[in-house]
Amino acid sequence: MAERLQKALARAGLTSRREADRWLAAGRLSVNGHSAEPGQHVGPGDRIALDGRVLLTVPEDTQTAATARVLAYHKPVGELCTRRDPEGRPTVFDRLPAPATGQWIQVGRLDLNTSGLLLLTTDGALANALMHPAREVAREYRARVRGRPGTATLERLREGVPLEDGPARFDEVDVLPGKGRNAQLRVVLHEGRKREVRRLLEAVGHPVSRLLRVRYGPIRLPKDLGPGEWRELDREEVVELRESVK
Repeated sequence: MAERLQKALARAGLTSRREADRWLAAGRLSVNGHSAEPGQHVGPGDRIALDGRVLLTVPEDTQTAATARVLAYHKPVGELCTRRDPEGRPTVFDRLPAPATGQWIQVGRLDLNTSGLLLLTTDGALANALMHPAREVAREYRARVRGRPGTATLERLREGVPLEDGPARFDEVDVLPGKGRNAQLRVVLHEGRKREVRRLLEAVGHPVSRLLRVRYGPIRLPKDLGPGEWRELDREEVVELRESVK
């Protein structure tokens, strides 16, 4: 099954379609040793090269639903969501298996002190869809906060709180059962702004002391998946993930 050259590169996680367009316009791409042309399609077995270096040999089965790989990774506190760190600190990519083609693309980010579910895929189009604000993919967290938010504060968090980059709110926020001066919250939101959960709760006077992401879209953090461990999603889970962003 043939597909556009730019789409094949993006699907393999090698670049974005926009960047591939720029490579094509600059004459840097070739297919099977011949300069790539605008609108060119590629199929199984075709070799795509950038500046003469082969980037991708199109696999025999190019159907995304059949070839996309997705990992569920339990990110521990202290790992960075970056491919390389100049200071040599550990990253989420250090423990992952090397894919046969392309590279792992992380779906969103978790900050250094946040743990929990991080999805990674070899399908650039799927990753972009899962992160796109228009898709409104739900993210669910467990947050331990200082103090115990009252009813009025919870309502504010649902209605919206002004932040420096615009108002933000939780789609759902509940105090989990428990006693003590500090509370455990379940929060759900559909945005992925930088440190949004932490900033929202700090804005209402309840700073976060621990944050764990337990769900991204339809995929939950497996209970038996320890920090630093990964599991590949099966075909049915990948299909369910894809259906969630249609």
